[in-house]
Amino acid sequence: MPAVVIANNGDVPEFEGRITFSVFVCVVIAACGGLMFGYDIGVSGGVTAMDDFLKKFFYQVWERKQQAHENNYCKYDNKKLQLFTSSLYIAALIASFLASKTCSKFGRKPTMQLASLFFIGGVALTTFAVNIEMLIIGRLLLGCGVGFANQAVPLFLSELAPAKIRGALNISFQLFITIGILIANIVNYAVGKIHPYGFRISLGIAGVPALLLCFGSLAIYETPTSLIERKKVEQGRAVLKKIRGVDNVDLEYDSIVHACEVASQITQPYHELMKRESRPPLVIAIVMQVFQQFTGINAIMFYAPVLFQTVGFGSDAALLSSVVTGLVNVLSTTVSVALVDKVGRRALLLEACVQMLITQCIIGGVLMKDLKTTGTLPSGDALVVVIMVCVFVAGFAWSWGPLGWLIPSETFPLETRTAGFSFAVSSNMLFTFVIAQAFLSMLCHLRAGIFFFFAAWIVVMGLFALFLLPETKGVPVDEMVDRVWKQHWFWKRFFNDEQVVEKGAIEMIHPHLT
Repeated sequence: MPAVVIANNGDVPEFEGRITFSVFVCVVIAACGGLMFGYDIGVSGGVTAMDDFLKKFFYQVWERKQQAHENNYCKYDNKKLQLFTSSLYIAALIASFLASKTCSKFGRKPTMQLASLFFIGGVALTTFAVNIEMLIIGRLLLGCGVGFANQAVPLFLSELAPAKIRGALNISFQLFITIGILIANIVNYAVGKIHPYGFRISLGIAGVPALLLCFGSLAIYETPTSLIERKKVEQGRAVLKKIRGVDNVDLEYDSIVHACEVASQITQPYHELMKRESRPPLVIAIVMQVFQQFTGINAIMFYAPVLFQTVGFGSDAALLSSVVTGLVNVLSTTVSVALVDKVGRRALLLEACVQMLITQCIIGGVLMKDLKTTGTLPSGDALVVVIMVCVFVAGFAWSWGPLGWLIPSETFPLETRTAGFSFAVSSNMLFTFVIAQAFLSMLCHLRAGIFFFFAAWIVVMGLFALFLLPETKGVPVDEMVDRVWKQHWFWKRFFNDEQVVEKGAIEMIHPHLT
């Protein structure tokens, strides 16, 4: 299994090194994987609001939109239209497990290159699609690219970055995703009046970050951890010196070698994940991904233009409103980067639950009161909906968005960390698929009640974070079991004294790592 060396702020050993230009270049190029994913999220909702796209591939939906008394809640309810968005995520789910093996056998860099090739192939098919089958096959290829990228890029960033900024870079992956969403919203707005092929421009531009990742990855280094793990020890030491900008890398080098030795002793990491003592971090990783989707965020981000059209905005105004929410998303994610290691994970999550609960209830209340099956909202109410959506997106962007990825990466012990993270990725994709496939039908049947549906889940999320999610701020990853899980009122029951003896033996052999 791949070994991952991830250090957090806290009492971790200080490795020598500085933030080099090489690291900066590698991070920017690798982050194009986040841009790919984010752009696709944004472009999916945008093109499904374009009449030219609907007329070409989903004629029934377009016809329904032309009716004088169309149903506000059901005009976009179409299984094939939902499949256009959601098919990507079922492919990404399967691809994430394959990507875990690729990361281990061939390295992080080749896995990212494969991701870009899948994505480029998918972009070509969707851009030049002439029928729905070609469009869906293209989406499946895009899904493979997303699955490979989401598995490899966070590992690459974590292993390459200096320890003192590793936590922030982990969240920066989410930041690049939000930037991709914003760019997609701007592009959708800009090409909305280019008939009849504006949607093809939107879909085609998705290839730009993929091309940047494909060709840029030829110039970046493989991570030292991956090289040493694959027995390229001297090459790993040489790369470590280059990216740290110093010759004395012995302490960090020794820690990577030890991590690889420990990981190599586990031949079946997925079997190890099924053991009793692995349940706490595994449950947290999966539940965080489930809750992240059941906030309703992807439903709002996928279908923001559709949602704004539903409440009475015209096509152009709806796309412009989604640009505003995309900008809020980007700016709010930077709040998490600044505060996560100061106020802690739980504080951000709990505050956001209150914020998101209030906004979902207000949106649902306004729509239930004033948006009937036909007609539009009064302009004042429509403005309230847009503002509440922005406040909701802000709360998510500094909490459940980035922390849904950060917490699983820091709570697994080394020997199951990569396998555990693949469960997090696949869980995210599975429930993104479920929400994307079901949202428009739920909107049709539940109407404004769909926002109260998500609000109920936010209450459950808040209770989980309050009582079952431990605080991990400032706790070194290798001490997570002793200082977090074994001290927690609920999770401590999953551990026994044998782990204490084993931990003590490791500390005696490698005292500099604790």
